[in-house]
Amino acid sequence: MIAQPKASHFVDGAYVEDTAGAVIDVLYPATGAVIARLHEATPAVIEAALVSAARAQAAWAVTRPVERARILRRAADLIRDRGEELARLETLDTGKPIQETRVADWPSGADALEYFAGLAPTVTGETIPLGRDFVYTLREPLGVCVGIGAWNYPSQIACWKSAPALALGNAMVFKPSEVTPLGALKLAEIFIDAGLPPGLFNVVQGRGAVGGALVTDARVAKVSLTGSVPTGQKVYAAAAAGVRHVTMELGGKSPLIVFDDASLEDAVGAAMLANFYSAGQVCSNGTRVFVQKGLKDRFLARLKDRAETILLGDPQDDATQMGPLVSAVQLDKVMGYIDRARAEGARLVTGGGRGAGNTGWFVQPTVFADVTDTMEIAREEVFGPVMAVLDFDTEDEVIARANATEFGLAAGVFTADLTRAHRVIGQLQAGTCWINAYNLTPVESPFGGSKQSGVGRENGHAAVEHYTQVKSVYVGLGPVDAPY
Repeated sequence: MIAQPKASHFVDGAYVEDTAGAVIDVLYPATGAVIARLHEATPAVIEAALVSAARAQAAWAVTRPVERARILRRAADLIRDRGEELARLETLDTGKPIQETRVADWPSGADALEYFAGLAPTVTGETIPLGRDFVYTLREPLGVCVGIGAWNYPSQIACWKSAPALALGNAMVFKPSEVTPLGALKLAEIFIDAGLPPGLFNVVQGRGAVGGALVTDARVAKVSLTGSVPTGQKVYAAAAAGVRHVTMELGGKSPLIVFDDASLEDAVGAAMLANFYSAGQVCSNGTRVFVQKGLKDRFLARLKDRAETILLGDPQDDATQMGPLVSAVQLDKVMGYIDRARAEGARLVTGGGRGAGNTGWFVQPTVFADVTDTMEIAREEVFGPVMAVLDFDTEDEVIARANATEFGLAAGVFTADLTRAHRVIGQLQAGTCWINAYNLTPVESPFGGSKQSGVGRENGHAAVEHYTQVKSVYVGLGPVDAPY
């Protein structure tokens, strides 16, 4: 139990255990070993979390924004000070290589806390003159928010959701994925060490039933979910019954379009980042790589050469570039997609098998070419290191094909012609887009999708809209003009 926390939950400023809850074994993806054993939240734990959140939020809402900001800034500093310890915990929890978790996971979370700390004191209302009278507006917190995390970026997601919520005067009850439950507990600890009042950030563990109990509770004003489309549909419906505010960041099958005038090395590098980083377990990945026919052969040849140099292995080794998938369930799912892609006639360029020995849930970086739009790997989210390369001839053709999906999370374009780049991006149905780059998600920029990929935005100033509500106040400065 090398990663065993003090207890399963963090409620009202302290660790809490209730062994009556169902057992959650936390497995290290590189070996399958049990590294921690937690328990699901019982109704008593859920109730304590919601009660403490409601109590704490009432006082937090009237705390000066600059005072809230100081606490969040201290939390960001603590994350950076404890960077190596947190990176190693994230590697154990997720199986990601330590070279990733040092720079991408907790550091992004610290950036979010720092950004929203700076933003909080600037969020103000406006004055609307009406002649003699006037209206002023106030931006008020929503109240108790529920955050539901995914297993691919567990600690980053916990920070991305809690940073705007807390900065803007809300409280949050956060439920991590049962697959990767450890990082959120550390975040709760860090908040207390930074001076956050108890009850404002609570962590409760559990599977779907725990999430269901949270999103349907009458005390909850807002639900923010990162997860799959089917999960999002269920949570959205449950939250709608209580007319709650909702932010959904769901799945994707995003297009990455490479025109034949693009820089070959840059396009290949971006395609690899868009499919192999975090072993392909990234919702915004560009897993449909459309390559114009004039560049196709050179693109595939260079892609094969570079993909076959990726080092799979022990995630705790500094040299390892790609780790395992997060679970045995995910491994079976991804290998099933690979087998069916072969059966449907896709051409295997590289990979296609298990990797890194006989232990752990490793899959080789895999590339399929000659993929058609109707093949399963071109339609469904694989969530593993599996790239589908499709051919195209013309700009109009590729735009139509790129948009022919229920998803709309992300999209990318590689071309030397910036006029074309902006023209194409303007027609792609996706919420988060890149030109001559991919999967860069600074906290200053809004992140989210369209169509089935979600509703609302995380990060950037846009997040203010999703964690506050506007109160309008009409001020009469003269006699009341009544017709009675």
